[in-house]
Amino acid sequence: MQDRNFDDIAEKFTRNIYGTTKGQLRQAILWQDLDALLATFGSRPLRILDAGGGAGQTAIQMAERGHHVTLCDLSAAMIAQAEQAARDKGVSRNMHFVQCAAQDIAQHLESPVDLILFHAVLEWVAEPQAVLRTLWSALRPGGALSLMFYNANGLLMHNMVAGNLEYVQAGMPKKKKRTLSPDYPRDPQRVYRCLEEMGWRITGKTGVRVFHDYLREKHQQREKYDDLLALETRYCRQEPWVSLGRYIHVTALKPQVDTRINDE
Repeated sequence: MQDRNFDDIAEKFTRNIYGTTKGQLRQAILWQDLDALLATFGSRPLRILDAGGGAGQTAIQMAERGHHVTLCDLSAAMIAQAEQAARDKGVSRNMHFVQCAAQDIAQHLESPVDLILFHAVLEWVAEPQAVLRTLWSALRPGGALSLMFYNANGLLMHNMVAGNLEYVQAGMPKKKKRTLSPDYPRDPQRVYRCLEEMGWRITGKTGVRVFHDYLREKHQQREKYDDLLALETRYCRQEPWVSLGRYIHVTALKPQVDTRINDE
């Protein structure tokens, strides 16, 4: 098993994810959570790591707010897109770009950071616990993690709504290797348990696109976007809707004091 590199489809990735109502809604809901999270730090500039940050959409908005952002990505093509976008926005001075896997970022950081963004990456990583341990070590005590992952529950529901019963019965195997469909959809309960066992304290859970992808009349995704966003906002932090989001956004804190149980 190996982690996904998007060099071959970087332009397609950016276009298909952020050039659609899927991407717009994802960013809108995500930023509701991020704005609330940033408010807990006060007004000071933060040191932020965007691990697997892709073309830099979220990182650049953080830099525009005056924070200092290190963006790493395995893909050289994604890094090039992010650097150009940062120049276009005039925020290059607040950003540092590193081409490397998230698992290797520690050697490129001078000191632990205040906030880590890890969005839509966990579902492409073959060994999720290893990368989460790396992020733990890269975060200062009292710092926060913003983790968004592709939800296996949402994938199952999406296929059932579409009538793909045989595919679900077969375990929903990935049919093509080089697509935008994630390699390793994640079970939410396993992700939560993994975080808590490592010592993270989960502070929030949000379903991302809890309705959008299930609409039978797809034209409503565009034509009624504002109404849809309002309804998503109303329900996305409540169960059972959290667990049905196509993605789930988790916020978690690294305690000031290590509370993990020592098994030695």
